[in-house]
Amino acid sequence: MSVNITAEQVKELRERTGAGMLDCRKALVATGGDINAAIEKLRMEGQAKAVKKAGRTAADGTVAVAEGDGAMAIVELNCETDFVAKGEDFQGFARAAAAAALAARPATLEQLLAARAGAQSLEETRKTMVAKIGENITLRRFEVVKGAGGPLAHYIHAGSRIGVIVALEKGDAELGRDVAMHVAAQRPQFLKAADVPAAVQDAERKVIEAQTAEQAAGKPADIARKMVEGKLRKFLSEITLLGQAFVKDPDQTVEKVLGARGGAVGRFVRFEVGEGIEKAGGDFASEVDKLIKPH
Repeated sequence: MSVNITAEQVKELRERTGAGMLDCRKALVATGGDINAAIEKLRMEGQAKAVKKAGRTAADGTVAVAEGDGAMAIVELNCETDFVAKGEDFQGFARAAAAAALAARPATLEQLLAARAGAQSLEETRKTMVAKIGENITLRRFEVVKGAGGPLAHYIHAGSRIGVIVALEKGDAELGRDVAMHVAAQRPQFLKAADVPAAVQDAERKVIEAQTAEQAAGKPADIARKMVEGKLRKFLSEITLLGQAFVKDPDQTVEKVLGARGGAVGRFVRFEVGEGIEKAGGDFASEVDKLIKPH
């Protein structure tokens, strides 16, 4: 039975893996159109670039932070062009949205948009700006981070395109800022290895086992097992804050730096403008259509 693979599926898989269009189509056909299975197949074959491509910026906008009352709020505000993103009206709206999030402590994005900032709600202000500027403007996400016993710190980087909040359980403000700078640069996904879901670890283990099968051929089972476990530990260290090499002193892990400076992290939040948002451009859809439609 033939599998009907759409242009949208091929496009999504290519964006998520960086593999060629024909390779993406073949992987989708082989996995019955299952995107996740196709990603794993491409990775095992060494064709995917998912790790490098997954967090790339694909939209314009800004990140803003507000602080006060033992908490900090961070928001991501998106627009269509860098020109608009740098404008004072847009930047001011982002700051107002962050302040509204901090004051209202909303549970949902809808509640935040309904919050008032001056004479209008954020949603009313957004619509006014869209009409005035002529670009689509969206308030994409927000987080309110409460103190965890120690100081709160934040860091804004790359023209306000990356924003980080760190809540320390103990330590000083300087340490908090250093950790926030590290998070901005190194993109940890989790705080510690114990926080990484079993499903994520199991999926990576399968990839590692496939990648090391030839290297481990002919070796005792315990040696092969140690090779896999070693690579899995390396993977976990790379995606967890405490396991990463500290950006200001790569000879030490963040965990060791925290220990030496009497600090501990309770929580961190990192926003990067456009993460996971596909930016329109080119005539890619028609290009894919030509490849998957029968001639």
